[in-house]
Amino acid sequence: MALKPLTVSFILYSFLGYIPSFGVILRTTDKIVWANEFQPVELTCLIESISTNNPRIEWKKIKNGVPSYVYFQKQISGDLVHRAQLIQPANLLILNTSRADTAEYRCEVAAIDDHKHFDEILISLAVRVKPVVPRCSVPVAVTVGTSSELRCLENEGFPASQYFWFHNNEELPQDPKSSLKFINSTYTINSDTGGLKFHRVRKEDAGEYYCQAKNDAGHAQCPAQLMEVYDVDIVGIFLKVLAALAGFTILIGGVCHAHKHGCFSSGKDHTGTNYKLPAQDNGVDYSEADEGHFRHKSSFII
Repeated sequence: MALKPLTVSFILYSFLGYIPSFGVILRTTDKIVWANEFQPVELTCLIESISTNNPRIEWKKIKNGVPSYVYFQKQISGDLVHRAQLIQPANLLILNTSRADTAEYRCEVAAIDDHKHFDEILISLAVRVKPVVPRCSVPVAVTVGTSSELRCLENEGFPASQYFWFHNNEELPQDPKSSLKFINSTYTINSDTGGLKFHRVRKEDAGEYYCQAKNDAGHAQCPAQLMEVYDVDIVGIFLKVLAALAGFTILIGGVCHAHKHGCFSSGKDHTGTNYKLPAQDNGVDYSEADEGHFRHKSSFII
């Protein structure tokens, strides 16, 4: 049976102690890579087999399906300029990762002297981002037996933050029934949205509360805020009294304003002009005199 030329060559090279490469072959240590923001990360593109002495190496970043060069013609390009370098033979080292680096990266190697002259490998990079200080909302005062909700939220962290609540510097268990100290509590915690809801507030629920946002990159927390619990609705009563005083003040102010403009004066017509009858003098009644006429009301002695 005749042997194929490729088989003969392989046997010959094996006999001489040399096994040739018939094509470029790539591999990577991790196809999915995680890194923390502002930290270095290395994307490995290992050349396992190649015969060409000077292969062409390129790296492309693929974001939202659109490729762009980050290593081309033996130099760093694109948005990795001054932030990355190629480590021989083909590994890409990003010195200072940012959240914008989250994408897919493709290593491409072309070896024109090899029987299989091209190979590529795809690596997914995800950059973890530490949470920022969350925005917390804690009611100032609540009434025993009522429901109340505390809120906590931040939008910077990646992956999305999980939320944990603390009462007087002690972490609240996700399930209050799992702790003897909180077994009578009626709260529920939504660790995904950051909500802490009391279905029936107790006196023991009074105190300082703060929230912590946490992911694999780190954590951040808001300042503690005081929540007071009353047997009666003190705040509601205070607000009602305050509203009544404000209304009374406005009423008094309106009355004083009207009095100042003479709305309560008598003896005036609608134009504000006073009309007074002239005084009677020497027995003459001037009120009955017509203009241009004179009539004696008393006798004169001449």
